[in-house]
Amino acid sequence: MARYTGPSCKLCRREGQKLFLKGTKCFTEKCPVERRPYAPGQHGQTGGGRRKKVSEYAHQLREKQKVKRIYGVAERPFRNLFEKAAHETGITGENLLVALESRLDNVIYRMGFGSTRKESRQLIRHGHVQVNGRKLDVPSAQVKPGDEVRIAPKSKDILPVQASLASKTKPSTVGWLAVDEGSRTGRMVARPTRADIPLAVQEQLIVELYSK
Repeated sequence: MARYTGPSCKLCRREGQKLFLKGTKCFTEKCPVERRPYAPGQHGQTGGGRRKKVSEYAHQLREKQKVKRIYGVAERPFRNLFEKAAHETGITGENLLVALESRLDNVIYRMGFGSTRKESRQLIRHGHVQVNGRKLDVPSAQVKPGDEVRIAPKSKDILPVQASLASKTKPSTVGWLAVDEGSRTGRMVARPTRADIPLAVQEQLIVELYSK
């Protein structure tokens, strides 16, 4: 499966806003979005000297790309999540965001054990995370209400976890998660709702894009 390995900040500049893909750097003056607030590439700053009319499709595509990049999900698994969300009761766009928020890598990030979702995925793949007392190394695994997620006892003092918890810029713990930083343990106390997801995206545009 194709995986983006280029500069993370280039993705933020392409979307024209901070996606918070680099942890602490996103909050400093070194953030490329602050220093170069225009799209990357040869014509990023000037747009090639032409003003282009942005179509409805382009708006929908950019919103999909933005959400994929925020959560670090490739096209095929993202589309699979959408198809599943479309067959659930409720609003498809909200179901999609809830499924993305419930991914194990995002839960680790929201709990503050990883400074970014990318770092959280690395912690999971390297066997540093346990769910309900058992090691789980699948970042895309869905966490359910009542599940206990923790950093493995032998890994709770590793440098990335300590640095993330000590960071003044770590994300605020959301209401659907209960976290004990001392024991490096958290629990999903409820299924997240759209109101609980601190994300400024227009998920309905993604629904319209895939519904064509």
